[in-house]
Amino acid sequence: MQNKTELRKLSDLNKLPNNPRTIKSDSFQKLCESLKNSPDYFEARPLILSDRTGELIVIAGNQRYEAAKANGLKEVPTYLLSGLTEEKEREIIIRDNVNNGEWNWDALANEWNAEDLESWGLDVWQPDDFSDKNKEIDIDELGDDMVIKLTYSEDEYNQVKEALSKIAATPEQAVWSLLKL
Repeated sequence: MQNKTELRKLSDLNKLPNNPRTIKSDSFQKLCESLKNSPDYFEARPLILSDRTGELIVIAGNQRYEAAKANGLKEVPTYLLSGLTEEKEREIIIRDNVNNGEWNWDALANEWNAEDLESWGLDVWQPDDFSDKNKEIDIDELGDDMVIKLTYSEDEYNQVKEALSKIAATPEQAVWSLLKL
């Protein structure tokens, strides 16, 4: 028999005991909304099951299982992987939750809507508000060649330095990028 996606009753499924993956309340709410607003995506990304123990155990998608339950769904899309060893199950459990690759923050910032990204579950970087810093700068008196000096506590300096390094290779390039110059 060939494996295929199949709708199954939630009541016939069992969560993974001691699931190593957790979810915070606000992220869980976003996941519930996602399942409600995008059922086709849920169907395209079914819960992965194993029957090694004689029961149908969710080995990938436990948070989606909980969100489906919270949304009152009776049936969910599933994909059964029969004949797995315990070792293979453990590998799938981890691989399903590993993020391979990194975000291209420049592309996201310039080509995507930050509110959409956030509503889809991506934690979007928001710059800290430093508007109270350096109010003494009078831009009308700036010359052709200048240095802008910003004063921070050591902790603030380290935060700014780290944030800028995620945007560009140098602080100057990061400022230009942020200002869209």
